[in-house]
Amino acid sequence: MLSASAPRREGGPGGLASGMAALFREARTRSRAVLAGWTAVQSAVLWVATLVALPLILLRIEAAWGIEQFTILGQVPLAMGLFGVCSLLNASAGAAMVRWGRGTPLPTACAPRLVVRGPYAYVRNPMALFGLGQGMAVGLGLGSWSMMAVTAAAGLGWHVLVRPTEEADLARRLGADYEAYRGEVRCWIPRFAPYVSSSTTVGHRGTEAGHSDV
Repeated sequence: MLSASAPRREGGPGGLASGMAALFREARTRSRAVLAGWTAVQSAVLWVATLVALPLILLRIEAAWGIEQFTILGQVPLAMGLFGVCSLLNASAGAAMVRWGRGTPLPTACAPRLVVRGPYAYVRNPMALFGLGQGMAVGLGLGSWSMMAVTAAAGLGWHVLVRPTEEADLARRLGADYEAYRGEVRCWIPRFAPYVSSSTTVGHRGTEAGHSDV
């Protein structure tokens, strides 16, 4: 958990990592209704901001700069199908966090139990993966190069800046159960078969999980 000593003021990546690590706290409530409400609100705000407002802003920038939208055969149906699948799986991951983890995707109210069920049985960071899939689907549907580029950049930023801090927090709090999980389940590439934990403590301690950089 957090150190009782006053945090040092540091610059550069070390200071950034320290600041991000301070955000990770377990949810104080165990009420599924409250946790589900927090998760729904977070998802709604994030989806409106990144999947509605951001694309509209980028389209205006593209128009101002004279950047034409691209088109491919079956573009809209393909985009709608991808968006629907990714949205369903993203929401399913959030529900799994509430149901089995007793927490939310928010770092300030993260799950006190290790979640290895639902989408987490196949890939370590399903909400990040499927959230990026939603962004790519919107970019595809609009034919927006900038939306797809921003989505790819966001994924890279999450992988480089957020993932290491999140995984360090998980390893510190969940110990051997998490280490076993991240050794078997990749960060971005789903497994064909679901992960099955041999530990009797999984589902009774922990958060959103994973290691293996891919």
